[in-house]
Amino acid sequence: MATATRLLLVVLLLFAATPAPSLAESFVVGGRKHRWEPNVNYTGWADQQQFHVGDWLEFKYEKGKYDVVQVNQTAYAACDASSPILSYSRGHNFVFQLNQTGRFYFICSRGYCWNGMKVSVLVQAPPASSPAPHASSASAGAAAGVWCAALAALLGWAVVRPLPFRV
Repeated sequence: MATATRLLLVVLLLFAATPAPSLAESFVVGGRKHRWEPNVNYTGWADQQQFHVGDWLEFKYEKGKYDVVQVNQTAYAACDASSPILSYSRGHNFVFQLNQTGRFYFICSRGYCWNGMKVSVLVQAPPASSPAPHASSASAGAAAGVWCAALAALLGWAVVRPLPFRV
């Protein structure tokens, strides 16, 4: 019986030390049916989504034929990739994390922008009920240590390992 109780306590400690799941979403640009390619209504697709800080955009495209270039609003309107914020052309996938609020602009610099191969997304703050999108590993470790120490104290166990911070 004592072994079963100890096993249960170990499992509870592991759950307490596990970081909270992220509420970030991943969006395939254009929807699951489409790749990053000309003649897709990316504006309509983006208008139907709600993007939040911490979410991810995934561009799927044909290697060597297309690319993804992040630009400012003026360059977006003119399909001008001469001064990119970010340019990616390797591989066949590009994943971009939306790391702040505001509008992000992406185009294809290989002449397809004029055929609609561009998208602009408006990023909002995370919903009030969600945790901050980026918890540092130090704060996550400290939180896990607090939970473990609290559980150990409740159970009357001595904490063998020192906490990673001052109490």
